[in-house]
Amino acid sequence: MTNAERDGNNNPTHDYFVHNLADVQTTSIGKDTKIWQFCVVLKGAKIGSNVNVCSNCFIENNVTIGNNVTVKNGVYLFDGITLEDDVFIGPNVTFTNDKNPRSKIYPTAYPKTLIKNGASLGGGAVILPGITIGEHAMIGAGAIVTKDVPPNAVVYGNAATIKSMLPT
Repeated sequence: MTNAERDGNNNPTHDYFVHNLADVQTTSIGKDTKIWQFCVVLKGAKIGSNVNVCSNCFIENNVTIGNNVTVKNGVYLFDGITLEDDVFIGPNVTFTNDKNPRSKIYPTAYPKTLIKNGASLGGGAVILPGITIGEHAMIGAGAIVTKDVPPNAVVYGNAATIKSMLPT
């Protein structure tokens, strides 16, 4: 917490915690939220109450995080991602938001990825863009999620197979 975030009596001017080694540009942060060191949170991000964002995370502008969410270390939340309430995102979960990524070529709109209430994503899972993960679904560690997951489902494993070849 910087001196600018304290009043004349050295008391915090808000009811959330931001580590002094984090770069947090948004002011849309709920009560009792904690954002730890080496995180970058851009100005347009919306973060609910009682959220824990562990170290080394990145949160882009068009991201919404609900209440009582845990985002473990090394998670990057890109534009178009919404985490509803009571979601757990394990360490190094990888979200993507562009189905056809190319350097310096940006889509006009990013697909919306929605992680519904109470879902849990195990460490190292990969979530492709435009996916909805249903309420209370459980995604196993290291899973490659290529399609929507229904509520209460338990999924794991690698779904990746060759569908086409790029020209050389």
